[in-house]
Amino acid sequence: MKVLEIDAVHAFVVVADLRSFTRAADILNTTQSAVSLKLKRLEDQLGHRLIERTPRMVRLSPKGEVFIASARQLLAAHNDALTVFASERTALKMGFSHHIVGSELPILLKHVHDAHPRLLVEMRIASSRDIEVAFDNGDLDAAVVLRHDDSRRDGDTLLTERFGWMAAPDWSWHAGEPLRLATQAHPCRVRAMAIGALEAAGIPWVEVFVGGGIMTLGAAAQAGLAVAALARRVTPPGTEDVGPRLGLPPLPMRDVVMYSSTSDHLVRAALKTLVSAVKNTPG
Repeated sequence: MKVLEIDAVHAFVVVADLRSFTRAADILNTTQSAVSLKLKRLEDQLGHRLIERTPRMVRLSPKGEVFIASARQLLAAHNDALTVFASERTALKMGFSHHIVGSELPILLKHVHDAHPRLLVEMRIASSRDIEVAFDNGDLDAAVVLRHDDSRRDGDTLLTERFGWMAAPDWSWHAGEPLRLATQAHPCRVRAMAIGALEAAGIPWVEVFVGGGIMTLGAAAQAGLAVAALARRVTPPGTEDVGPRLGLPPLPMRDVVMYSSTSDHLVRAALKTLVSAVKNTPG
């Protein structure tokens, strides 16, 4: 009877999700060659090619499309078996700025769960300011936020985030008219960043929509109500950066920083997995 290697199946699923051997290796804390070897062993066992790989593209083969659902079920059953006798779960209390996580959040959570099935994840998504306050008050084990100034230099820089003027592709604006903005309520620091860029360029503006989260700002941009200053990784489908086309001033980039205070080895390992996933999801 053939016995599939769980590590090889896990590697296959991660490659399938990320469409990249390099990013999969980072998340799995191994090398690209090791991921390739695991995938080859799995393909040899099954007798079918599962991943098609070219210099420009990684995608599921037709047989891979057939196998992916069963692979996910196998991983889920394996994780259930590992936790069947666990009476207590270690908790990771995590905070994210809502300007950082978007549609890739399910993938991030999935990789953390697959790697650490016994972990209880408590996640809070809010403004960077609110997440920092919660972390400083001891309510969170870790926080991932945008760094807007030099008032705080602790923490680990994960990546640098780009921002754009996001709107529907056919959205129009004529120079001299107030630029119609969708923003978060004051005192959002991304709002201040966007308004500062406009005022420095001498461009008049008017708020026509005030949102209660990034999802609402994205909806306003999709609907053609206004333009919204958004990080590229949270930009909703159906929108694009209209800044270059309309001659709007470029927005500054911001570092994405993680603060962590935990010493628990399982929580720290989960954070490492999460950080790798954040770094390796498109932004």
